[in-house]
Amino acid sequence: MAYRIPNRRAIINRRDLVEELDEQVRRGQEPLRTRSNATQIFKAALYRGVGEIQRRFEEERIRGPESVQSNSYLVDQLVRCIYDFAVKHVYPSSGRDGTGETGGDTGGDTGGEMAILATGGYGRGELWPFSDIDLMFLLPPRARADSEKIVEYILYTLWDCGLKVGHATRTIDQCVELAKGDLTIRSSLLEARWLWGARELYDVFDDTFWRKVVAGTGAAFVEAKLAERDARHARMGDSRYVLEPHIKEGKGGLRDLQTLFWIAKYLYRVKDMGELIDRGVFTSADVRHFRKSQDFLWTVRCHLHYVAGRPEERLTF
Repeated sequence: MAYRIPNRRAIINRRDLVEELDEQVRRGQEPLRTRSNATQIFKAALYRGVGEIQRRFEEERIRGPESVQSNSYLVDQLVRCIYDFAVKHVYPSSGRDGTGETGGDTGGDTGGEMAILATGGYGRGELWPFSDIDLMFLLPPRARADSEKIVEYILYTLWDCGLKVGHATRTIDQCVELAKGDLTIRSSLLEARWLWGARELYDVFDDTFWRKVVAGTGAAFVEAKLAERDARHARMGDSRYVLEPHIKEGKGGLRDLQTLFWIAKYLYRVKDMGELIDRGVFTSADVRHFRKSQDFLWTVRCHLHYVAGRPEERLTF
């Protein structure tokens, strides 16, 4: 995803971070000490970035879109650095170049290299100040023997940094099987975004998902999503006028906008609501209204998180 964020290096500079990590390795300390110091470097980089994004939001009055994209960009760079450090210094193995790329045209056979995917809202490039991050570690049929250790290292490092991480480790066949039987998993994978690792493996996953899961199931997906929406509305009070509205799950809230986007993406395979104008589904005015509503709710939700200091989603007295 292309982030529209001014002065991104003030949030996190991956090149500087890599140089700082390499310096730790050059010191020749024993491995556990090196790993401990690396974790502190990752944590410091995260805290600096989080502080800069909050400063921009509160002092420069940036709105929700830039804030949520900035948080997503920050975590993207952090995950990439942790993965590269793991395969280059913690579990080095032949065939890896430490850049997150495998190189060459492998036709989907990445020689055992995994792909890291962002899923759910994080997959859309949206991350609120105190939201969980959702990751999927996509393994090829012949995964490297140390793949599980690399996944564990990444997760433990992210947890040590204070992040809440939802995660899954699957093959493409497992993704297809689970997505066919579970609407929540299917919606999450619908928004899966390649983050790092074997890009070729992700491309195979993406093509397989659309061919074997999505194709021919549009009407059933729409019906299921609308039923899911109705049940959620009933659970949350089924009114736009509750006194203490839930910004995310309440009627007219962010989840309703997300449901509309899921349906549009499932039926038309679009990456942005603006693409629906060319398809004749939305008018320009429709898209402006959607984006205005979304931007407003994003901004309100960011305020809620910062004021509460936790993932608060309800406007209370």
